[in-house]
Amino acid sequence: MIWNEQATLELLQKRSENTLTEHLGIEFTQITDSSLSAKMPVDHRTKQPMGLLHGGASCVLAETLGSVCSVMVVDLKKQSIVGLEINANHIKSAKDGYVYGHCTPIHIGKKTHVWHIEIHNEKKEMVCIARLTTMILDL
Repeated sequence: MIWNEQATLELLQKRSENTLTEHLGIEFTQITDSSLSAKMPVDHRTKQPMGLLHGGASCVLAETLGSVCSVMVVDLKKQSIVGLEINANHIKSAKDGYVYGHCTPIHIGKKTHVWHIEIHNEKKEMVCIARLTTMILDL
C-alpha cells in the first residue's frame, strides 16, 4: 500500500465539503492499495455552452484525484502538497450521465509526485487522459 493514511471514502467526501469538488458533484468511489477513483456528473455544472463536458471540468476531476492521492501519501503534520503542472488530452466528448476518473502513481518521490489519470464515460470509452505533477512542501 502506498498510502500513509487510512483514508475512507467517507473521510475524503467529508474533506470535500464546501469546495469545488463538492460544487461539481464529484464523488469518490473506490480506494485500492495504489489507486483512487471518483465519478463526476455531466450536467449544468460541468458542461460548456455547446452542451458537452467542459475540458476544464475534466481537469478539475483529474487534479482532484491526483492531489488527494498526494495528500494520502505524505504526512500532513510535516508536509503539504500543491499542484505543479497538469496536462490533459481530451479524447472524446460526453453529453450526459457520469464520467469516471481513475488515478494511479507514475512517480512518488520526496519532493514531487506524478499521477496518471484516465477519465472514461459510462460506456468505458476514454474521454480524457491526464498527468498531474504535485510538489511536496515541508512545513
